[in-house]
Amino acid sequence: MSRPAPLHPEPLPRLRVDYVDGTAPADLLAQSDVLAVLGFGDAAPVLDDPRWLRVPLQPYGAAPLEVWRGQAPVRHGRDGDIAWSTDGHLMFGAIEVDEPEGHTGEGDHSGILLAAEHAYRELTRFIGKSEFPHLLRIWNYLDAITHGDGDTERYRQFCVGRARGLGSFDTSQLPAATAIGRCDDARTIQVYWLAARVPGIPVENPRQVSAYQYPRQYGPQAPSFARAMLPPAGSAIPLMLSGTASVVGHASQHEGELLAQLDETFANFDALIASARTHRPDLPAAFGPGSRLKVYVRDAADLPAVAEAFDARFGDRLPRVVLHAAICRRELALEIDGVHDAG
Repeated sequence: MSRPAPLHPEPLPRLRVDYVDGTAPADLLAQSDVLAVLGFGDAAPVLDDPRWLRVPLQPYGAAPLEVWRGQAPVRHGRDGDIAWSTDGHLMFGAIEVDEPEGHTGEGDHSGILLAAEHAYRELTRFIGKSEFPHLLRIWNYLDAITHGDGDTERYRQFCVGRARGLGSFDTSQLPAATAIGRCDDARTIQVYWLAARVPGIPVENPRQVSAYQYPRQYGPQAPSFARAMLPPAGSAIPLMLSGTASVVGHASQHEGELLAQLDETFANFDALIASARTHRPDLPAAFGPGSRLKVYVRDAADLPAVAEAFDARFGDRLPRVVLHAAICRRELALEIDGVHDAG
């Protein structure tokens, strides 16, 4: 005998990402459906609320606040170094870890390995004991990301530390992710994430080698992330796009050509969205009002050109924030991540 449907069915998991101008963070944090609020750069205040994250990347011009909305009521708190919030369906978490003293000398970049290992061990411990064990999306911000040569490069050391902290993992179930360089000389890694009760669907880009299958030339540990993440079936959550750049196969393209790199990055997004649409045909085929992008630009002198290129391509149809940040390969001028859904 089949069971009758509940009179009040459980609401579907939901996430909406907005860019908000002209509103104080405290006013947003007073709203009962807010999972997280992100402020960018030096102008962002220091607040004690676990849902507030001060992102150490300087915006080009006035930056909006990034607001994650779930479903009311949202609970929040702290567990050791981890700040968290949840609406009962999704969980936001964040941790910041200083690199240990004695591991930041000339030629010694093991500090970022140790800090990343600690951050990810704590993250893994925390979600493992929670009701939200499935990572959907992670952001990593670390200083001096391309300092060092060969396998001592800080990004390569970060990749080793991340994998050690994750422990044993199934590469086919890795979350979407971004790893970007801070430009403030603060040897602190900031990691924040979104986790869920049930897993999403990782998406790969047919134009690119999966990051976790990169050849040895990129370091002793391949990067541990998926190119994008579709949300759990039946949820009202956008497609989550990993940091994406001018890479085809596994090789960087158009070194020294800023706008050509931007065009190649958008070609990668076109392919990635097309791949996601095989699972979710209702996704728009191109960016528009339902998309939100963070645009990371390596050289401060290139910020105006990138902003102008976005204005020419999208006008005011595509909400975005442009940030000064270092990219994980020295030859890459920019990287973009974000979310994508119907407007």
